Amino acid sequence: QVQLVESGGGLVQPGGSLRLSCAASRHIFSFYSINWYRQTPGKQRELVATVTNRGRTNYTDSVKGRFTISRDNAKNTVYLQMNNLQPEDTAVYYCNAATTIIKPPRNYWGQGTQVTVSS
Repeated sequence: QVQLVESGGGLVQPGGSLRLSCAASRHIFSFYSINWYRQTPGKQRELVATVTNRGRTNYTDSVKGRFTISRDNAKNTVYLQMNNLQPEDTAVYYCNAATTIIKPPRNYWGQGTQVTVSS
């Protein structure tokens, strides 16, 4: 089993920054992709950013150039650095670890952290 603990959410003004953290209970980066999703009322869950087991990163178009996903392998932690935050970024952000390398496929979720961007 993998436990994911999220932190770093909060209230910021437009243009501000936050860094979200997702700490895993054990080393998983060799086999798992780590994803950040977000959910707002009335909208579907959206995949925001991914870092694969190979270290490749991907972002949804609306956050490219503003958000950066990164890993600290020694701490088993993935970060989402969010800069130039806008009200449209307001959501509950969820950390997800997923793999199809381990059989059967595995999928784990954190509990979510609220990000609110408001003036």
